[in-house]
Amino acid sequence: MTHPQVQLNHTIVHSSDRSASARFLAGILGLQVDAPFGPFLPVDLANGVTLDFYEVEDAEGHPIQSQHYAFLVQDEDFDAMIARLEAAGITYYADPNHTRPNEVNDLFGGRGAYFDDPDGHNMEIMTVPYARA
Repeated sequence: MTHPQVQLNHTIVHSSDRSASARFLAGILGLQVDAPFGPFLPVDLANGVTLDFYEVEDAEGHPIQSQHYAFLVQDEDFDAMIARLEAAGITYYADPNHTRPNEVNDLFGGRGAYFDDPDGHNMEIMTVPYARA
């Protein structure tokens, strides 16, 4: 059976302040925030996927639902990203449950770390993709 060519093009990241959230993530990853596109503030990734930061109002006291975003990064860029987290006073963790602060993991022979963005999204940087059976 053949599979059609399907690629993720963009996803919307809900935020309480689209500019602050986009600048935060772009700064940690060493990327740039692009010009606004309608209500979205895009951050383009190397594989053509765009994160479109969208500002949502806190309707009736409901907080933004935390999501998980994982970024495959070059090994040579990983240390610089950790250094930017440390310089910003952002705690990073070796695990997604945030029980091992200021540690990195060595899953699948690479390195990885998790951190929260300003709205509580669980961000992950990793140098080797997860192995799948």
